[in-house]
Formats: sequence, structure tokens, C-alpha cells
Amino acid sequence: MSKSNKSNILVINGHPDPDSFNAALAAAYAAGATGSGAEVRGIELGRIAFNPNLSFGYRKRTELEPDLLRAQELIKWADHLVFVYPIWWGAMPALLKGFIDRVFLPGFAFKYRENSSLWDKLLTGKSARLIVTMDTPSWYNKLVYRSAGHTVMRGNILKFCGINPVRITEFTPIKPSTSERRTKWLEQTKKLGADRA
Repeated sequence: MSKSNKSNILVINGHPDPDSFNAALAAAYAAGATGSGAEVRGIELGRIAFNPNLSFGYRKRTELEPDLLRAQELIKWADHLVFVYPIWWGAMPALLKGFIDRVFLPGFAFKYRENSSLWDKLLTGKSARLIVTMDTPSWYNKLVYRSAGHTVMRGNILKFCGINPVRITEFTPIKPSTSERRTKWLEQTKKLGADRA
């Protein structure tokens, strides 16, 4: 997808701590994208108000809070979605998973077909970038854990809803990283934003 086709970008910071390194990465991407002429909006999950539990599953409707209604509007608006989050226990934080459970609903993100095991993908035409931090080395996450968290986010969630391509950038290991290393990661992320990638 060319830059001109990614003019509306939504950056979602999935870390519950608004002062985390993930927040700095999200800001760096947004700065790069804004500097390249894109329209950028953001959602910081640690700063919005919602119940992350889909209390009744799909059996009974759970009304969306105003912040989640706004999130759906922003997702509709966006051409390109950027999710910034850490891998904890092999997957995304509970807050991000709860956000997805509550927002990516049938009728919004996908639609089951009657008397069929197939479904309609309602978010086609959008692309995504996952910017993921970990303490586990990339090679170990891939060879031992088989990148389970990436598989779920990319395949089971985003591509299930029609968002494609979904590209992944990993920064690891975070815990022992130096300030110089983090500065390089921030610069790399800002360039991703400038390239609208």
C-alpha cells in the first residue's frame, strides 16, 4: 500500500501504564507519521474508561462505553492500525485483549453467515503494524514458543476481520536494554511512522 493510501492512521497503545516505554514508542510512530503528512489519531488504553470483560459473551449485548464507541469510530476512520504493546506471558496484556473482546464485535469487525461456518470480514481494506516489546529473545520466542502471541494477534484477530497485511516489529530484550539502545528503537519506530509502514 502506498503512502497516499495510508493517510489515516490510528495508533493504539495497549500498555496499561501511560508512562511506559510502549507509550514512547507510540508517540515516536505518531510523530513520524504526522511529519510525513498523515492524519494520526491515538488511543491510550491506560487512559480510557471501559470494562474489559465481555461479561455475557455474545449471548447478551453489553452496551459499549463512550470511549469504546469512539474507538470503533476511529477504527472505521483509519486506513492503517498500529498496535503498540508488550508480550506478557506469551501474549498481549489483559487490557488490550479486553479492548479487542469489547470492540471487535460481530456486526462491526466480522459477521457470521447464517447456517455456515464461514464469516464476512468487515474490516477489509485496512492494514496493520504490530510494534511489540518483549524480554524473551526473538529467536527463542520463534523457535520455542512459535511466536504464539503474534499468531493470535495477526491471524486469529486482525486477519480474521479482514485486516491485511499485518506486519510485526519486535524490540527485545527490554529489561536489560540501555538508554542508547532504546533511543535507536525510538528512531526506528519514528521512521516506520514516516514511511507509514
